[in-house]
Amino acid sequence: MLLHRARQKSSGLCPVFYYSVERNLFFNSSHLIAMGDVTLSVSELTFRIKSELESMFPVVRVKGEISNCKRHSSGHTYLTLKDDQAQIPAVIWKNTGTRISFDLRDGMEVVAEGRLEVYPPSGRYQLICSSVTEAGQGQLQQAFALLLQKLAKAGYFNAERKKKIPAIPETIGIITSPTGAVIEDMGRVIERRFPAVRILLFPVRVQGDDAAREVKRGIDYFNNPADPRHRADVLIVARGGGSMEDLQAFNEEMVAEAIYRSSVPVISAVGHETDITIADMVADLRAGTPSIAAELAVPDRVDLLKTIENQQLRQSTLMQAKLDGAEMEIDSLRQSYAFNRPLMQLQQWSEKTESFPELLALAVRRKWLQKATEFAAANQQLALLDYRKILQRGYALVTLNDCFVTSANVLKAGSEIGIKFYDGRRAARVMDSNGS
Repeated sequence: MLLHRARQKSSGLCPVFYYSVERNLFFNSSHLIAMGDVTLSVSELTFRIKSELESMFPVVRVKGEISNCKRHSSGHTYLTLKDDQAQIPAVIWKNTGTRISFDLRDGMEVVAEGRLEVYPPSGRYQLICSSVTEAGQGQLQQAFALLLQKLAKAGYFNAERKKKIPAIPETIGIITSPTGAVIEDMGRVIERRFPAVRILLFPVRVQGDDAAREVKRGIDYFNNPADPRHRADVLIVARGGGSMEDLQAFNEEMVAEAIYRSSVPVISAVGHETDITIADMVADLRAGTPSIAAELAVPDRVDLLKTIENQQLRQSTLMQAKLDGAEMEIDSLRQSYAFNRPLMQLQQWSEKTESFPELLALAVRRKWLQKATEFAAANQQLALLDYRKILQRGYALVTLNDCFVTSANVLKAGSEIGIKFYDGRRAARVMDSNGS
């Protein structure tokens, strides 16, 4: 057996431990001396190693990369933890595996806690895991809990401070990544439900070292925009799902502080419905997904039109009821005692009442026309909010790199731009002011 001395304490009374390169085992020097005098069976030697090794490492935490991860039909999981210099087999029993909240996969870096065990039938040792967490996850959970406690104590989550989301916003500010499915899904939802609303995107990174700072900058910008036209009625802070590390930017105190101080209502839509971040809890409204946030931010135009129609019907019904009531009063007056008095009084009352129905009808007619005019104006104003009506009058939208252009200063000679008309879209190239 090939042995070399791995560790020796300074005191002569302490045993020396040796490491077996062939079997990956530690040995006590006193046992080596004792075993040199006797012949041991394989079982005896193995059980002595088992007793010595398991007593030395009753609890150990190991950080490494998962490889050869296999889940047995029994529910137990077998895997190997490795780094660039060594590896160790590990086992996660079924009852322990049910407590792990994420899927184990090859290449994942984890921290496993458990005990060492020697398995005599194969003559090898393995780590029996009692818990497994993603590397870095424990620190993030602890930081999350501490910040949660701090902000709760400061009143950041109190319901009475949360602002109401406007029912019909004119402008929505979205703070998210300019690429990916999130902004596309939100745009489709808003276009389908309420295309008249104006969308302003503040592009940010949604994970990484500078992500939290960029998200904070976006919230601050919409609260104090450089251009007054960029003031939004509601903000949406959004990103797709991911691990706790991916969502860390939205668990930072600077983001929570920006949302808390925002004078503009904020809808938070970070991750999937099961993901809860600090930003979600501080925001005025939490949405399970970015698409749901888009639905909550704008009304459904179909429902809005139905509401207007119902209001018109209600006003018409009320007006007809007033007309019917007036007619009943007239009939009652005609049949009253006053009409049975002497002829002179009857003639006097008749002269007065002859003009009364006409005047009443005229007043009712004027009131009816006034309400009808108001309804028509409301419908016309709603139609004017459709940007396609503006394009139909000869205007056009200019885009550069899929972003709307609002100033000629951003266009350079030779830039490829898109021009959207009422009935289609054309590409164009920017020329110099002299036409070259």
